Formats: sequence, C-alpha cells, structure tokens
Amino acid sequence: MVSYTGLETSSTTSSRRLLTSWLIGGVIAGISVVAVTTAAWPEYSPLNIIVSNSNNNKRKKKRPVRVYMDGCFDMMHYGHCNALRQARALGDQLIVGVVSDVEITANKGPPVTPLHERMLMVSAVKWVDEVIPDAPYAITEEFMRKLFDEYNIDYIIHGDDPCILPDGTDAYALAKKAGRYKQIKRTEGVSSTDIVGRMLLCVRERTSSGSPSHASLQRQFSHGHNQKHDDGGSGSGTRVSHFLPTSRRIVQFSNGKAAGPNDRIVYIDGAFDLFHAGHVEILRLARGLGDFLLVGIHTDQTVTANRGVHRPIMNLHEQSLSVLACRYVDEVIIGAPWEISKDMITTFNISLVVHGTVAEDDDFEKDDRDPYEVPKNIEIFKVLESPLDITTSTIIKRIVSNHEAYQKRNERKGESERRYYEGKSYISGD
Repeated sequence: MVSYTGLETSSTTSSRRLLTSWLIGGVIAGISVVAVTTAAWPEYSPLNIIVSNSNNNKRKKKRPVRVYMDGCFDMMHYGHCNALRQARALGDQLIVGVVSDVEITANKGPPVTPLHERMLMVSAVKWVDEVIPDAPYAITEEFMRKLFDEYNIDYIIHGDDPCILPDGTDAYALAKKAGRYKQIKRTEGVSSTDIVGRMLLCVRERTSSGSPSHASLQRQFSHGHNQKHDDGGSGSGTRVSHFLPTSRRIVQFSNGKAAGPNDRIVYIDGAFDLFHAGHVEILRLARGLGDFLLVGIHTDQTVTANRGVHRPIMNLHEQSLSVLACRYVDEVIIGAPWEISKDMITTFNISLVVHGTVAEDDDFEKDDRDPYEVPKNIEIFKVLESPLDITTSTIIKRIVSNHEAYQKRNERKGESERRYYEGKSYISGD
C-alpha cells in the first residue's frame, strides 16, 4: 500500500498557490473598498458604523429613563406613596414636582401642610430620586419644555383619575398630545380629601353631641366606615373610602431587608397617625444612630386608650404603609406593644431605644407604668431633640381652626370624587 503522507504533486502545489492568491487578493480588495468608502463618505464607513453602534449601545446603557410625576402631596399618605412607587417602576429615576401653596389655593383651596413640610415628606419617600419645588398645578407648554430639555424627562406620569382644571380642561393634555404621558392605577381607599373629611366628621360629631361614643368615632375614623357619607350624604362633602389592606401591598412597600448579626439596631415606637414631617425628621435622626431602624406602630386600641376616643384618624394598616414608605425605615412591627420588655429587646437584638422630645405622649414618665422602664434600666434609652414642633394634634388643629374653608374645599372635591366612583371600572396594575 502506498502512503500519501508527506507527498505533494505538482498539480496540488499549483492549486494551493492559486487559492492563496485568491484569498490575498480578496483581503486586499476588501481593505481597498473600506479605504475608498472611508475617504469618500466617512460617516458611512463600516468601521465608523461599528464604532458608532458600539458607542450608541454604551450611551443607551448609561442613559437612565427619567420619569416625572407632580402633585400637591397635601396630608401625604400611603396612596401618594403607592403612586410614586408605581411611577418609579416605569423608569430608572423618579423626579417629583411639588405644587406651590399659591397654586393649590387657586385650584383646590388652602393646603393643610405648607410647601416646606410637603417637600420634606416627598423627599423622604424611598422611591423618589429628585424633587422640584413650586411646580405648576397644570403642565404648561413652557414647563413641559423645561422638563424635557433641562431635567431630561422622558415621560410624565399621572393616575387614572382625571385631573380637571377650574376651566374644565385636562391638566395633562399637552403631555398626552406630545406622546410623553404614561398612566398608573389610582390607589383606592384614601385621599387627602378623605382624610380631611374624617377630621371634619369629628368636628361635627363633637359639636352635635357632647359625648361622642367610642364605637361611632372608631367606625368613622379608624376604619373609614360611615354609611351616610359612603352613600354621598352632604355632611363634610366627601365620600369616606374603605381601605382594604392586602399582604401584597405590604410586600411591595417593604425593603425585604433583614438586620445583620452585627448591626446596631435602633428602635423607636409610636402611633405615627397622620404621618407628617415631624415623624419624618425624628425617624431621620434615629436612623443616623445605627445601621438598622426598627419602628414599632401601636395598635388602634392602644392609641385610643392613651389618646382618647377620637384617635387614631388613620388605622394601623394605613399607618404601617406610610411608615414603610419612608427611606429611613428598615422594618416595622405592626401592632407593637406599649411597653418594651426585655424579651422584645433580646428577640429583635435592639441596641438603642429612642424617643423624641416632641410627641403626643411626652408625659409618659409621669405615668405609673413607664413604657421605657426596661431600656432605661439597662441604659439603652436615649431622648432625641425633635427637629420640628409638629404632632398629629398640630395637623388636626389646622383643620379645626379653619374647618369652614376646608369644608368648602371638600364639597367641591366631593363632586369630582362622586363622578369618579360612579364611572369607575376595573383597571389592571399595582
């Protein structure tokens, strides 16, 4: 048998030379084409296109989608927070415009909380990246251009409930026309109008009856149930909504973060009723004292027992969501005990218990049973100087002192609320 290994005929040699010539010639021709194209039309050069596409891809990856949402955020509550959460999910960065006091007064009536307090509240929501003060109530063409050009906004977001200006026009008509509008689902069960209405009901109940029953007030305020006003009765001019808590909503608001074994855990408790700027600021200070902030929220029954039959205005689940939305809070105990025990300190590995100087129950030390006796005895208790002199009672007094103006405001808003609920249909979303 003859082996062909290492053998080469003249025919084979010629074929290989020819193939090599073709390959070299093809490469040279290809380079020539690229060179000619680059010289004549540099922007269309294959090399340029490859580099350009690579740069564009890099830019696309680096360029975050920025979304804008505005609002009054008066008497800020978990409904506002859920709207901001949904808006943030539509982009990479959420920029929030807070409407000025003047614009709110002109379009809706006097705000309960002034701009600086509303700015603190919005800035503290964990889904918010930037805040724009003194935003206009309606999106004008000039302001819309500013959003697109200066703030690099990609989309303007609003809820599915209509926002109608006093002249009857849509506040977001321009954004819709520009094709830069996106819609989210309204959070049912609460609104600023509803919360003001709960307090106005309290004023009327106390005026008409010298001794309001505990059951009546609990029905109206803590649970938002009052048949007369649910059905559109005149009264405060508002429909008292029904909040239906779900486990999914709590998960959506939760950080999903557990404290580490070596973390310094700070604990603060309270009712956190009508969650306000005073709450936000004391939580900010508390978080700065450790690695993990645990917040205990007292039950409705505990709050009622310690603060009177007209409290709380918001129920336990409503308060919990408002607190969970705060960027300074890591975890919440829903229904925390009034007294802090040694077992509780051990269970949660609490390093420090704090309390603010400005609080509804700042006279707790005068009570026979000091709720902070145990942490004091083991020297892990600290009183913090509250940055703001605001309590839940402060907010209620603002409503009571000007209740006629707020009642008129609610009557105007009540009509649009009624139309919304009459025409309401199911909308999917979070």
